[in-house]
Amino acid sequence: MTSDADSSLWEVDEGDGPLVATANHAGHALRDEIAALMALPEEVRLREEDPFTDQWTNIAPTRIRPNRSRFEVDLNRPRDEAVYRKPEDAWGLQVWKSALPVDAAERSLAEHDAYYETLRPIFGRKAEEHGAFVVFDLHSYNHLRDGAEGAPADPAGNPEVNIGTRTMDRARWAPVVDRFIEDLSAFDFLGRRLDVRENVKFGGRELARWTHANFPESGCVLAVEFKKFFMNEWTGHLDKEQHDAIGRALASTIPGILEALAGLGARA
Repeated sequence: MTSDADSSLWEVDEGDGPLVATANHAGHALRDEIAALMALPEEVRLREEDPFTDQWTNIAPTRIRPNRSRFEVDLNRPRDEAVYRKPEDAWGLQVWKSALPVDAAERSLAEHDAYYETLRPIFGRKAEEHGAFVVFDLHSYNHLRDGAEGAPADPAGNPEVNIGTRTMDRARWAPVVDRFIEDLSAFDFLGRRLDVRENVKFGGRELARWTHANFPESGCVLAVEFKKFFMNEWTGHLDKEQHDAIGRALASTIPGILEALAGLGARA
């Protein structure tokens, strides 16, 4: 089913089964009052957002796709960090023309509250119906911080795929996590293998922390960050072949995850 609780904020397609996919930083829209206060050009915002990641949510029957930009409210940061107020909150960027009014910030934080209250019953139903569920928390990250012509970030600390698992009970969810990493690493990605590593660049943030705190026995969030090798992070141009291949790579992990969940006693 599709929820229209607030379709301007996010879209929810709730399907059967224990798999959920989100793309919390794919949104680009701003409400009018925030757009009027914003100092950043649209192309700068887009560079720090996660464009195209929402298309990968099609791997799961239940999909949650926020529409608003992380510069309005960052749904993957804790509430007290979810509104960027100063440059150090936002990669050194001057986000606002002048100090963000308190009431405008509070309206953005109300969206953060509403998002997690939207997730709570969805995840609760998954826990009740299946015993355990997995969330693909899909993101992308920049690796050309020195400019379009600058040297890319050192691959040693910037894997093509970073799997964040620091907020979970790693031992409990080892069958799911290990199988996911194994299958994603083994996928034939346009004639090669992806560089998939765990907790190198990112360990998972608020969606993972909140889920593991509220559903400690039933919820497993795989915080998946793809380096933006599938697009030009400065122009926004998409390499469709690589983007589509990432979607297939993610889809290839589904049978193994379901098998691992079954081994933990989850119900399909």
